[in-house]
This record gives sequence, structure tokens and C-alpha cells, in this order.
Amino acid sequence: MKHLMKMNPRDTVAVALRPIPAGEQLTIDGVTVQTAQDVPQGHKIALTAFQPEDVITKYGYPIGHAIAPIAAGDWIHTHNIKTNLVGEEEYEYVPDIHQVTYPRRDLTFQGYRRKNGKVGIRNDLFIIPTVGCVNGIAEQMLQEFKDEHPDLGGFDNLTVLSHPYGCSQLGDDHRMTRSILLDAVNHPNAGGVLVFGLGCENNIVAEFRSMLGDYDESRVKFLVAQEVGNEVEAGRALLDELYEAAKDDVREPVPLSELNIGLKCGGSDGFSGITANPLLGAFSDFIISQGGTSVLTEVPEMFGAEKMLMARAESREVYEDIVSLINNFKQYFLSYGEPVYENPSPGNKAGGISTLEDKSLGCTQKAGTSPVVDVLQYGVKLRKKGLSLLQAPGNDLVAASALAASDCQLVLFTTGRGTPFGSFVPTVKVATNNDLFAKKGHWMDFNAGPLLETPMADVLEEFITYIISVASGQKTRNEQNQVRELAIFKTGVTL
Repeated sequence: MKHLMKMNPRDTVAVALRPIPAGEQLTIDGVTVQTAQDVPQGHKIALTAFQPEDVITKYGYPIGHAIAPIAAGDWIHTHNIKTNLVGEEEYEYVPDIHQVTYPRRDLTFQGYRRKNGKVGIRNDLFIIPTVGCVNGIAEQMLQEFKDEHPDLGGFDNLTVLSHPYGCSQLGDDHRMTRSILLDAVNHPNAGGVLVFGLGCENNIVAEFRSMLGDYDESRVKFLVAQEVGNEVEAGRALLDELYEAAKDDVREPVPLSELNIGLKCGGSDGFSGITANPLLGAFSDFIISQGGTSVLTEVPEMFGAEKMLMARAESREVYEDIVSLINNFKQYFLSYGEPVYENPSPGNKAGGISTLEDKSLGCTQKAGTSPVVDVLQYGVKLRKKGLSLLQAPGNDLVAASALAASDCQLVLFTTGRGTPFGSFVPTVKVATNNDLFAKKGHWMDFNAGPLLETPMADVLEEFITYIISVASGQKTRNEQNQVRELAIFKTGVTL
């Protein structure tokens, strides 16, 4: 087994693939160093000496600068490196696209074709509250439906998309809540939807309904609690109508070009940019080569790696949209008096990530090498095949919900620390290391740890087979554990 890894020939650090004690001699690419301190697994070792202000390079790009003298063999972490990020930057459009493509293959998954032409990978029943006041009642009526239909009545999952919003909101917050809920109603994984309101909220059902556009009236029903006597009985009757409409739905073969894949990471560690994120990047390139779509979000975790994404813009217009995406999110931070580099998290640091650039350069590995074809604002649905960027924060559940709302039928989520969460679409959690997968197999769906010793092509082929099985109905851990959640971005005041 290798003991160190360099991500790029230009790197001035290497990553420890196991815990390395002080005093051990190690050689990589013809450079021999002796560790001066114990170096935890996933952390960085200096391959050369640095003076204060010297730039430190990983993934072939700067991840910060030294803030103290560093000798070759020293452990590099938060005590002796600091971010280079300060705020908004000036950018220049210099296209640099080196796309990796894969042969087109006659692969299909078993999906549900909808009346509007979209394809779902689940036939889910959603109750979507327009306001948080009715969450509890929605759960009550859904439980009664489950009691009557223990086999789920032909649906794959039954979910109340609970949230605390829909009232006492103004401006962008109100619009974002409404947009995400509208997106959920129109999601291709939804085989039946009950939109459930109270009757006096800002997000009133009549206006909400008028904004839906064309929808299948046999699959979307509406209920306002204050307008009926017993809202649970009225809701149950509507759920029975949805059951009748969906009970005979069947899966059929669908080409991989119909898959929309969301890309997300959380609880990252020093292996994230070595194993799991590059695996998602390879899969993103593969699915795009098959005519499909992938979406990268977490804008704050593009800071420090944004120039790579800008260089991959397929046109100047897309480049300018990426610049706006980055600078607008930086301004959002600055408007609240917060630095743009208030990241990584304590868990990230424990796993070996020292600066936001370190985290971002590993994070953006998930996007592979394909050109960026579009930039989507929060709450906007996919418009183009290929790789899109989506406006959303780094928060796991908010970002995963935004990916789902954009019409991603599933979210691929890499993690080195582990998390039990799941969005309201199947959420495939990919472990970055063998230890996590062994310890938290009841949370994790796929192990990318073998990439330290196994060729990418072999692991990618296994992953392709697994994703096709999930798209065809195999339940992910979050589905098995009944963890399906929705979170909505909030930026303003609450009345």
C-alpha cells in the first residue's frame, strides 16, 4: 500500500494515506522526507521548506500560504497555513477545457415516464404543506393512509415534505419557499401529490395553484384545512384518489440520457478529494457522455476553485454567469459582516482539510472535466443537458434539497465523516474511506475507499452498475431508514 499521495506533479505537499509517526522516512516522486511530528491519516506533509507567505500547492493550485517557517517533513495544517481568500476578485475568461469522454453504451434503467415527458426513478407520494402550521396534521393523515395500505399502495415512498415556512416571510424568502415547493410538486419522482394549506398563510393555496403551470390533475390534489370540516377525512379521500391514479404505474426501460444527477459532499475529510469526489467526477463525465445531466452546487465551496470552473464555461455568457454566481454569494457573506472563508468545519479540519481552497479544490473534483453549460439560480429547474452549476449554500440538507428541486432524480453525496441524512429524492452516500464504510454501513451506500489500491475504471464500472440499480428501484440507505427531508434557504427577516 502507498503511504503518501500527490494529487498533481506541481504539488508541494503530499497526503498521508495512513497515520505516520514522527521520525519516519518516506519517499515520493524521488523526494525523501522525514516526518517531524505525528501526522494523522488524511493530513498533509511538506515536501519542501516554506517561509512565511510562501504559497502552498495541492491539486496543482494554491491552497493558502505559510504563516510560520515549515521544514520538509513537517505536518501542514491550520497551525501553519492560512487561506489566501479575502473577498471579491477580478476574473478573466480564459477557456481551458480538457473533457474526458466515454463511449456511448446501450444502457438503460427502469423508470416511470410521466405525461409531461419527464422520467422519474421513484413513484413517490408527497404531501406538500404550503405552510408549516399543518405539518402535524399532514403526518396524521399520511399515517392513516399507511395503516390502510401497508404495502404503500403502489407507491415507492410516502413523504410529508415538512418545513417551518410559508408564512411570516417577505421578499426573497417568500419567493424561495414558494419556488422550492412548486418544484417539488412538479418533480418527476412524484407519482402523486397532495398540496395542503391552512388557509390564512402568505403562501395561499389558490395563488400557489395558479403558478404551477400545466399539471396532471389526476396526480396533483389540493386541500385547505380551514375550508373543510374534518381536514384529515378530506385529506384521506384525496390520498385515495391519488392511489387510484397511481396504483397501476409500471417501470419501463429508459436510456441513461434521462438521468439528472445531483453532486454534493459533506463531512469531507482528507480523502474526499482523493477517492469519492474523483469517483463522482468520473461518473459525471460518464453520464454526460451518455447524454445525461449532472449538477454541482455548494457555491461557498467553489471559492478558491472557481477559476477552474470559469475556464470550463462553454461560452462567454456562461462564464459571466459563473462570475455573478460567485461574486453574488461572496457579497451575501460580506453583507452580513462575515468573511467568505469561514470554512472548513471542525470535522473537515479533523479529517485533514486546512483551508477553504483545500476544501474547494477537493469538492469540485465531483464535477469531472465536462464543460459548464448553464448556471441556475436557486429554485430554477434544469434547462440543458450536460454539467450545470446551481446557486445554493454549502449546508447539506439545503443544498441537497435544491438539487432535488432542480429535477435531479437522485443526489450523490460523498462524505469522509459520515451522516445519516437524506433529501426527498434517493440520496446515495459514498464513503471516502474503508473505515467509515465498515463502521457506518447502515448509513453508507457505496465505498470509494478501494480507490487507494484499485484502478478508477474498475470502481467506476461497479458504481455505474450500482446507480442503475438505484435508478431502477433499489432503495438507498436514507430510504430504508425512512429519512427523507426538505430544507429551504432563508436569507431575510421573519415577521
